[in-house]
Amino acid sequence: MKKYNKTNFHSHTFCIWKEVPFSVIQDLKINYTSQSGSQYIFTEEGLYRISNHWGRVANCHWRLIPLTEFKNQNSTVAFTKWIDFYSNDDTSKLFFIKVDTVTQEVNFFHKQSLENNEKVLLRNAKETAKIIRTIKDVLTQEDWAKYLQYDDIEALRSEVVNELTNTNKSFLEIKKKYLF
Repeated sequence: MKKYNKTNFHSHTFCIWKEVPFSVIQDLKINYTSQSGSQYIFTEEGLYRISNHWGRVANCHWRLIPLTEFKNQNSTVAFTKWIDFYSNDDTSKLFFIKVDTVTQEVNFFHKQSLENNEKVLLRNAKETAKIIRTIKDVLTQEDWAKYLQYDDIEALRSEVVNELTNTNKSFLEIKKKYLF
């Protein structure tokens, strides 16, 4: 497994950053400012990033776990450990999806973050993004189920989300099972 540090963290990586209060960095010196204006503070354990943009960052996928609701264009400080960076590219099957149907949260994770030999379906970045959009629609909309036969929309949602997450079936293939 590749080790990341201040010289290579910004090139083709996936990472989950956790927002921290600005007060955490008030006595720290900024070590680097990127062309886009993001600022970085390097430490032995990891790094802080002060930025107003997250998600797809150049050739990286950096996800932010906010303390409260996050809006792009608002500056946020987040921290991550060096060991929490993973290699990333757009074609390899590196990502898996987890869904919390209670909170309706859908997130993706890197395969190297798996614990206890969990069995998951891996997808590349583009496939993962597409499935996440579909799952969010299934969880929040009802028009996708207009011509389907079901007794309980919540049970149907659960079954469809489970199949989207854990199989390679297309959304259309899954819906065909529920046609009149």
